[in-house]
Amino acid sequence: MSNLDLVTSTAAGQLDPHWRAALRSDALESFTGGEMPTQTEEIWRYVDLDFDLKDFSAAAGGEGELGDDPLRESFADPIIFSVVGNTVAGDDRIVDGFTAMSLRRAAAERPDAVRRVIERADVSVDGDVFAAAAGAFGGEGVYIHAEPSVVTPSVVSIDLQPGANGTVSFPSIVIEAEEHADVSVIVHLRSHDGSNALVIPQFSTVVGSGARVSLSLVQNLGYEARSIAYLRTEVGADARFLFGEIGLGGKLARLHLDVGLEGRGSSANVVGAYFGEQEQVLDYRYFIRHIGTNTRSDMFLKGAVEDDARSVFTGMIRIEESGQKTEAFQTNRNLILSDGASAQSVPNLEILANDVRCGHGSTVGPLDAEQRYYLMSRGLAPERADRLQVRGFFEEALAKLPHPELKDAVSTWINRKYETAQAEGRV
Repeated sequence: MSNLDLVTSTAAGQLDPHWRAALRSDALESFTGGEMPTQTEEIWRYVDLDFDLKDFSAAAGGEGELGDDPLRESFADPIIFSVVGNTVAGDDRIVDGFTAMSLRRAAAERPDAVRRVIERADVSVDGDVFAAAAGAFGGEGVYIHAEPSVVTPSVVSIDLQPGANGTVSFPSIVIEAEEHADVSVIVHLRSHDGSNALVIPQFSTVVGSGARVSLSLVQNLGYEARSIAYLRTEVGADARFLFGEIGLGGKLARLHLDVGLEGRGSSANVVGAYFGEQEQVLDYRYFIRHIGTNTRSDMFLKGAVEDDARSVFTGMIRIEESGQKTEAFQTNRNLILSDGASAQSVPNLEILANDVRCGHGSTVGPLDAEQRYYLMSRGLAPERADRLQVRGFFEEALAKLPHPELKDAVSTWINRKYETAQAEGRV
């Protein structure tokens, strides 16, 4: 019998409004009839899952405090939330047309508003047992809303932690920026080093006409934890969606991103930086749909892997017939730092319109021997020369993050990972 069952779903949905209860019921049916994916399925061909979702129990609280989130030091007076397992604590803020509160509270007090976002930016994926589980057992998290022309009073900082060992949690982040509003959110996903918990975060975002949403996700889980995340965004006319993802931790970390550029003149800038070590698997599936005219997207990711780590990037830009005068670009660059490491890069374009400007590029390779030689000729030791190369490799991606305040902390973490690998002889 599964550790996740009808009882768990019923408990999760005790305070649901009727529309959410109906969605939960449908998701539970899909979950009950679903199976774990295998590598015979195209979207999982590069990832061998070594666990069964149904062996995990639903999380309640977490494993204890990790201490203050170090990323918060980068921001002045952030609006703070902590989501640990299925427990939310935070600085509820309702002021001057801006709202940040527990998702469960928002669903009770503002059911129509929450429903509008979730239905427009639904993260469910047909046949996906993880997305179905999130729909069946999730429901708590953080709700962020800005009324027309309202600017977020300060960045919303969300410290996201899985539950205890052997548990799975399903936190949801729901964001809506109405016309000409501006919302800024950072999410730090982290855990204890020894935790074997699973976390399945869901991000549902609606960006109204002329609005802007800046969202950064820093994934720094412990090495035994796993994450399978979903992010769905709908972008209106002349609106901008800025997204940055930093991938540093986790035994398995997968992010399924789906952005719909629906309105005329809408745009999306997606940037990522990741560093895999030991036996980590970092898996990114990025899908941007150009529906409106005069839309623009830029997908830019850089990553490095060492030891026996693996990275997977699958990017898809689809331009519908209605998406005339689109500009769309995707770039993925990878460094292989050890013989046992590997990087799969699969950029794709699907173009149904005839007036577009598009391009994609992908590289996978080692550090540059000529650059090493040049630096060594200037008196640097080989290890120092290689560290400078790695630092310089990530510089362009980090400079593009939606929140430049994160650059120094992330750069320090990446450099520390590489220096440790050097000291232990893994590179």
